[in-house]
Amino acid sequence: MTNSAALLDRGIRRLNNELEILDAERFIALLIRESFDYTEWRRDNLFVNMSLDEIIDEADKYCKENAETTL
Repeated sequence: MTNSAALLDRGIRRLNNELEILDAERFIALLIRESFDYTEWRRDNLFVNMSLDEIIDEADKYCKENAETTL
């Protein structure tokens, strides 16, 4: 398990790699301001209408495309 400081650093780096700085800051502000339950959101929105085989295929594809960053 990663310590809190390392997790925050890693998360911010990922946000900055994916979003422009202002959008990353807006995203963080939205999370803080809104009542947001990630576990509930993930259950209700992630992998909706996907079979287990489709999820596994997507995971395999992601791992192959990101092999150097997931090691």
